[in-house]
Amino acid sequence: MPTKPPEIVAAVDLGSNSFHMIVCRLQDGKLQTIDQLKEMVRLASGLDQDKILNQVTQDRAIACLERFGQRLREIPADSLRIVGTNTMRTAKNAAEFLLKAEKALGHRIHVISGIEEARLIYMGVAFSLGSAANLRLVMDIGGGSTEYIIGTGDTPKEKESLYMGCVSVSDRFFKDGKLSREAFNQATLFAEQELEPFEQQFHRSHWDEAIGASGSLKSIAKVLQAKNWSNNGITRAGLEQLVGYINNHHHINELNLPELDDERLPVFVGGVAITYATFKTLGIEQMTVSDGALREGLIHDLLGRIYNHDVRTETVQELAGRYHTDQVHSLRVKKTALEMLKQLVAKNCLPDNENIELFLRWAAVLHEIGRDIAHSQYHKHSGYIIEHGDMAGFSNQDQILLATIIRSHRRKLSLSRFQNLPPPWHKHAPYLTIILRLAVLLRRNRHAEELPAFKISIDKAKINLEFPRKWLEQLPLTKADLLQEADYLKAAGFQLAFI
Repeated sequence: MPTKPPEIVAAVDLGSNSFHMIVCRLQDGKLQTIDQLKEMVRLASGLDQDKILNQVTQDRAIACLERFGQRLREIPADSLRIVGTNTMRTAKNAAEFLLKAEKALGHRIHVISGIEEARLIYMGVAFSLGSAANLRLVMDIGGGSTEYIIGTGDTPKEKESLYMGCVSVSDRFFKDGKLSREAFNQATLFAEQELEPFEQQFHRSHWDEAIGASGSLKSIAKVLQAKNWSNNGITRAGLEQLVGYINNHHHINELNLPELDDERLPVFVGGVAITYATFKTLGIEQMTVSDGALREGLIHDLLGRIYNHDVRTETVQELAGRYHTDQVHSLRVKKTALEMLKQLVAKNCLPDNENIELFLRWAAVLHEIGRDIAHSQYHKHSGYIIEHGDMAGFSNQDQILLATIIRSHRRKLSLSRFQNLPPPWHKHAPYLTIILRLAVLLRRNRHAEELPAFKISIDKAKINLEFPRKWLEQLPLTKADLLQEADYLKAAGFQLAFI
């Protein structure tokens, strides 16, 4: 744990329907919410048929983020988590938009996978409800995706994210607010088809209680209560009455729902169709609604990092076990790599940054996971698994960074792989890769003997290694490996010298 945890922590959820921000005071390990902001941006509505986010929607989003950015300006980056969800995962011009969005916020935005989104949603719900032994089904309808999670206490066990949300379904089946029984039936059938492969996994027989999160489910519960169609969250019978009410109207403006926010109305019916299909498919009769959601999950995940319980480290260890790595050897590689990093930080060759050390640790632990697939070109297999796997706690950018370091830890080194990494990683990652390459090389014999104390320094493109006198003369294979490595690095524009 840091010597002095931050007083203020914050989280921002850039969803496909709404952007949310929460700011909390952290005192004695307890949270007190001091500020919340929410704006209905409807990012998903700005996607055209080619998955391009249009300029009007981008401008609306940037204007919102500039307002958020004013509130977040004084909060340090390590006291803040900002994530983008489904629309930022799917938009083909997401990278271009992210540059503008990060400039408006003044902070980095991490795009997370649907499975990671599901994990964080469950965490937010679990902490808002407190501990319970019951198995819970948690459902969250976003603008572009819907997440389903089964878990107990604060531990998610089954997670899934489906590409259907209140914005995307409303835009597809209830265009311009037009309603019809046929359109609602088509929307429901679409949601049932999306959920069909997971019917058995999330069926009523596998959990004890159903909990809803997000604005859509809160709004449905609010409407049902106001209409006296339910007095206990969302019920199957209440949904039937709501569906019948909707199907008796021809446009959303005809719906008499004064308890519904005007901004929610255009996407309300899409959310009802997803909910109705879910109740029918999974056999749900009643669902309570939680105040906790993704942003609260982000806050509690951030607290884990602050108090040295980083789920990413647990994920790395689990992945190493799953792919049967030689963990004793990985530990030796990690120890050697961290010793080199310590020297380079002391000499101001690299900044003293906790994230730099973390990514080097993780890379050392996971660099050989591809061997479980094939020994030949195993570094490529390792990189692929890490880039494309579901890794709890990691954003898409985190996984690409880690995969790039590991993919580059042996054989030819191509600096072009690092060019598209976000700053400052495009500068730091090549040096972390060189450290990992040298650590793997020096531990190639996989022997238990300790390495002698040696020195390393880096001056831009020049890497210098200094070993004890005559040590290399006794190890001709290691010397040959270093000569080969010097050739690899030379081709990438680096100069390796050793004595």
